[in-house]
Parts: sequence; C-alpha cells; structure tokens
Amino acid sequence: MKSESYMINGMTCAACARAVERAVKKLDGTTDVMVNLATEKLTLTYDEEKVKPRDIIDAVAKAGYEALAESNTKEVSVPIEGMTCAACAKSIERAVGKLSGVESVSVNLATEKANIKYNPAELRLSEIKQAIAKAGYKALETESRDKPDGDKKRKDREIRALWTKFAVSAVFALPLLYISMGHMLGLPLPKALHPMDYPLRYALVQLFLTIPIVMAGYRFYTVGFKAIWRRNPNMDSLIAIGTSAAVIYSLYSTYQISIGHFMYAMDLYFESAGVIITLILLGKSLEAVSKGRTSEAIKKLMGLAPKTAIVIQGNEEIEIPIEEVEVGDIIAVKPGSKIPVDGEVVEGLTAIDESMLTGESIPVEKNPGDKVFAASINKTGSIRFKATKVGSDTALAQIIKLVEDAQGSKAPIAQMADIVSGYFVPIVFAIATLSALAWYFIGGETPVFSLTIFISVLVIACPCALGLATPTAIMVGTGKGAEYGVLIKGGEALETAHKIKTIVFDKTGTITEGRPEITDIITTKIIDRKKLLQLAASAEKGSEHPLGEAIVHGAQKENLDILKVEKFNAIPGHGIEVEIEGKNILLGNRKLMKERNISLSELEAESDRLASEGKTPMYAAVDNQLAGIIAVADIVKESSAKAIKKLHEMGIEVAMITGDNHKTAEAIAKQVGIDRVLAEVLPQDKANEIKKLQSEGKKVAMVGDGINDAPALAQADIGIAIGSGTDVAMESADIVLMRSDLMDVPTAIQLSKSTIRTIKQNLFWAFGYNTAGIPLAAGVLHISGGPMLNPIFAAAAMSLSSVSVLTNALRLKGFKPYK
Repeated sequence: MKSESYMINGMTCAACARAVERAVKKLDGTTDVMVNLATEKLTLTYDEEKVKPRDIIDAVAKAGYEALAESNTKEVSVPIEGMTCAACAKSIERAVGKLSGVESVSVNLATEKANIKYNPAELRLSEIKQAIAKAGYKALETESRDKPDGDKKRKDREIRALWTKFAVSAVFALPLLYISMGHMLGLPLPKALHPMDYPLRYALVQLFLTIPIVMAGYRFYTVGFKAIWRRNPNMDSLIAIGTSAAVIYSLYSTYQISIGHFMYAMDLYFESAGVIITLILLGKSLEAVSKGRTSEAIKKLMGLAPKTAIVIQGNEEIEIPIEEVEVGDIIAVKPGSKIPVDGEVVEGLTAIDESMLTGESIPVEKNPGDKVFAASINKTGSIRFKATKVGSDTALAQIIKLVEDAQGSKAPIAQMADIVSGYFVPIVFAIATLSALAWYFIGGETPVFSLTIFISVLVIACPCALGLATPTAIMVGTGKGAEYGVLIKGGEALETAHKIKTIVFDKTGTITEGRPEITDIITTKIIDRKKLLQLAASAEKGSEHPLGEAIVHGAQKENLDILKVEKFNAIPGHGIEVEIEGKNILLGNRKLMKERNISLSELEAESDRLASEGKTPMYAAVDNQLAGIIAVADIVKESSAKAIKKLHEMGIEVAMITGDNHKTAEAIAKQVGIDRVLAEVLPQDKANEIKKLQSEGKKVAMVGDGINDAPALAQADIGIAIGSGTDVAMESADIVLMRSDLMDVPTAIQLSKSTIRTIKQNLFWAFGYNTAGIPLAAGVLHISGGPMLNPIFAAAAMSLSSVSVLTNALRLKGFKPYK
C-alpha cells in the first residue's frame, strides 16, 4: 500500500470536495481517501497493484477537477546566457533531455530560460548545468520552482485574477444597479433611459452592462453546469442556475418589450444577475486572501531556510544553491549566517541560535562533533561542518511536513459537516424549485415573484461556509502551535486534546532535568565545604558514573582545581577509595562506611532528611573519619511546578510515572504538586499503567521524552513527546513539543480548546446561517404579509457567511502561549 497526496485544482465548495472523494473511493484498491477544501489537497492510500497514479488523476478529471501529484520530481527554471536563435534552444533541449533522470525540458528563447523537471535521486542540478555548458552556453543561478514557491505563486495569481474579475464586474454592476433601481428610489435618471419613455433602450442598456459581468464570472457557469452534467452539483451550480434564470427571463422580457408589451420593463432582472455575480466575486476574493492567511505559519517556516550554502571544494569556498548541497559536503558558515542544512561540526567553535527549532532564545555552544540544524543562526565563530541531512530530510523539512500533514487532516467533529455538504446542493435545488412552484400554484403569485423566490433560495445557500468551518480553524490552530514549538500531528489529536482529564508525566527528563546535580554539601568539623568538594571531585575525575560526573561538574562550576590522584581503587556497589596529597579518601554509600567501621551518627539525621527529599547522599571520609555528605539529585525543572499548577487550574488531574522507589518519587511529587504517584514501574509496564487509568473512564495524555516511553505514548489517548525538536517524526507521539519547557503542555491543551471552540462557532454559524437563510429566501415571512428577500441581499449574505467563517478562524492568530 502506498500513501500519496495530490493538489486539486477547481474546487470551490464542500460539495466539490465530496465529489472528488466519491470519485476516488470508487477505484478498487483505494482507502483513507480524504479531501481538504482549505488546503486543496487529496490524500489517500492505495494498492499499487490495483491502482496506478494515472487512474487517480483520471478519476478526479472525470469528476470535473484537476489532480496534480506531489511527487519527488523537482522543477527548476535555469536562466541561460548565449542563445541567439531557435536552433540554440533546440540544442540545449537535446543536451539536457539525454540526461538520465530528466522528465521534461523546455527552453524558452524569449525569456532565455530552461524549465526542467528532473528526479534529484538520479541527477544533480550541477550535472544539468554542466550539460548546458558542454552545449556551449552558460547556465546562470537557478530559480527554484519547488513546491512552496510554486504553490505561493499559484495562489497569488488566483487572488490577482479574482480581484481583477471583481473590479471589472463592479465597474459595470454599479451603473447597472443605478439604472435599474434609481428611478424607484427617486434618483435622477437620463430621460433617454427612463423605462416609461424608452423601455426598449432601458432594457438593452442593462443587457449590454450585464454581458461583461457574466463574462467576468464565466467560471461559475463552466464549472457549475459541468458539475450538474456529472450529477455532482456544487455552489457554482447554484449561482449558475440562479443567475441564468434571471438573465433568461430578462431576455424574454426584453423580447416582449421589443414587440410592444412595454409593461415587461418592470420585469427585468439583469441587475440581480449582475450584482449577484459581483458580490460573489468579492466574497471569493476576500475568501482567497483569508485562506492564504490561514497558511502563513507554514510559509514562515519555509522562509527560514537559506537559499545558498558555501561548500568547500578542494581549497576553494564555492557558493552554491541550497538544492545542490549533498550529504557529505563540507560547508563553511561565517558569524551571522544561517546554517543551510543539518550536519555535524568538524572544525571551529561557536554559539548557535536554535530558537526557530526549539523556541529557546539562549544560543547553544557548539564544538567539533556537535550537531547543527538547518535555518539556525550562527552567532559568534566561523565553523565548518559536514552535511548529514539535506532537502526533505532536515529537521526543518520534517517540521514543515508535520505541520502540512496536520493542516491537511480532518477532525472527527467535521464528519457531520462533510455528510451534510454531500447532500446539501441537491436539497437546495429541490427547496428552490418546490418553493417557486408552491408560490405560483398554491400562493397564486406571479411567475416573476416565483422566479425571485427560486433565485433567492439558490443564491443564499452556502455550502462553502460548511466546507471551510473546520479545516481553516485547524490550519490556523496547528500553524499557531508550530510558531510556539508545539507540533500537533493532526485534526484528531487536536480534538482529543481538549477532552483530556488526566495527564501522566514521566519523571526523568520530563519533570526533572534528567541529569544529576549537587544539591547539598554538609561537612563535619574536620573539613570545610570547598575542600570536601575539591577532594571528592578529584577522586571522581576519572569516573563515568552519573553521580560522579555531577560532583566533577559542581567543582568545575565553582572553579576548583582538580588535584592529582596518587592511588585509585573502585569498590563495585560501594564506591571508591583514593589517595590524594597523602590522605586516604573514601567516597561512597552507607555500606562502604559501615564496612570500614566509620560512624555515621553525627550526620544520621541530615542523611535521613536528604533521602526523604528524594536526594542520593554520598558519604565522604578522610583518613577513616567522617568528613561529610554530598547530596546529588536529578533536579526538578524550573517550569514543572508552574505547569502542574496551571493544569490544576484547568481542572486536569496530574500523575507521575517513574521507575524510582516510592520514597524518592513521593519527594519529587510533593515538590511540584503531583496528585498521583505511580512508582517502581518498569519501562515495559508503563503502557499498562496508562490502560488502568483509561479503564476508569478518563481521557489520558502521556508526556515523555519519547525514548523508553514509546509504548505508553502510543497507548495514551494523546501522546506528547517533549524536548524532541530534532526527532519530530516520532511515530508514537500525537503532539511534539520542541522545547523541554513543561509550560508547553498546558499551552497545547489550551490551543486545542481554543481551536475546537472556534470550529464549533464556525459550524454553528454555517448551519445556523443556512437553516435561517434558506427559509427566509423561500418566503416564510411573506406568508404572514412580511417582506420577501431580494436576490441581491441573498448574494451579499452568502458572500458574507464564507468570509465570516474565515475571519473567525483567523482570530486564532491572536492565541498566546502560557509563560
């Protein structure tokens, strides 16, 4: 089975998305077919033996839309110098076309550019440039036409085209509205255009003003009627039928005027058709701009990557486009420049700002052997590093893919809207037709009145609002999360997170720092604090034990010199014995002291207190006399207590799971305010503990570092991996927090709540608008002598409904994380 994504062109509403889904689902061998209207993407899984990509593209084409595969093919535009005629262009096409991995090449003599599609797995861009050079021409710097830029250009073109169409239609719609309605409102109208005096001229002028408007909105007709023909009517079909009915009836009225029936001058509906198209083009233009804004977060992420890299070739530094960097290349980066790809430092020392990846503003020191990541900023020194991950493999590219996948996913809450939108348009057609017939045959109204009802119902119905309600909120919500280092993997995770009642934190590396540090140094009368720390650190200098490393690190922090060790003896399970400056030093646990008959009574009370606080006491003796205790503990993160307090305020129960003994676990729990302690749990049993909590009927989230917590993260309703900025593709987690800051956990939950609230508001508005608007347009108020709805106001309301849903979703951009 293979999973793939396709960009779908030509969709305008939820009915279009349903039509594409239905068409692809009919193919034998396809599963998980999902179309997202906001991202204009089809994602599916299919059996490669039964279904070929061509079948998918054809099925979408039959439904009336265009599918473009998001393949590994790269498209570039290479400017070329030295061409003088068509023969030059042909020779370049031949030279490049011969290369293995080139799918298509087209050289445009007028623009002096070669547009090339090729497979980067088979061919390097530099090889294409070499082929052009061998043909006798010069290839200039490449203009990448990879997906992000191509997508942005396509959307920008679409927005420009819509605004142009709106401007053209508005120029003709305003005088059309004035001529048709002005005399009714007592506004001055030239005598030559007055309906009472010159009815035919009055009708023909309106007709000529309507033609350019209909031409500007031609897509509503081409797409709308095609959709009806394919039995998949959509929003365009509603507009096409409604406005066509108005124009056709107006043409009939014009004909009646021309043969002397002048009373038909009052039955012209050209202005309804013209103004409806104009208002809907305005709505569509605003909608396209708003949809563009919902994906700003992903554009921001894409904009982080630098465009070029300085690669070392021989003894030379050569600047090449980022697309040409390959794994194994040695790259030079100067202070202030961005790291172009992921890699490993081979030369130089520096500090790098990785805030784009982790959200941490403090630069991270880098030495040879340390990893660096694309788009982070080199602050202080010049370095050289070896490229280890390029293109779509970099941490940044993985984050972008994660956010894109999340934005393309559907939340379960959207299922009702999807079902309704599938049947919505045919139901609206039925209501419009039945309402018009009822008013004519039962209500005894005129054909003109019935036509007005028919047009109003068709035009006011808005499947767009239904289709956009959920995906736009998910796009803004997941994008906002990515901005703050909270990566939510999909709509389902986003929806489930707001229902969480219990959060289970792993202790080590999640609530605590994950590395032991000295917390207390208690001495007897025979030695002072600094001397004891110096002797202990000198004794532990060669040790690889984490507690020993903590003592050495503590001495280094206080700038204490490490003394020479004359004798060293490791006593397994007890500690160490060394000789320093002629003194015999013992450093270890209670067992070691008891074995050497060293009395601990002087510090017994202190030792018990430290153990009760979850700290590990290490005893030190000098020449067989107790010198003191150095307590070491895995210290609690600064943000832990604050985050847990915030979760309590949100009404969430907090549990901690650890392999430590109950005493140590309870001490940590008390420090940070944990409600429930699950201690002495082996890594393989963590998932069972989550199951037990779920059996109590609770929605449970698990927060861990994603290494030994993978089974528990997978078992939980929501798995949250923390501090895994360079491992964002972790399969087991639903939410990935880029930083090691626990405050991001309540932020993720709050973001979920805000997004789901927005989705509910959007769905309420979309359903409410259609539920109230359609009966209003059908003339419910007119039954009891009230007003009837003019089709122009119906069109304005319809445009407003889509824009209001998008505007409401964009309010999520104001979301602020917890500090």
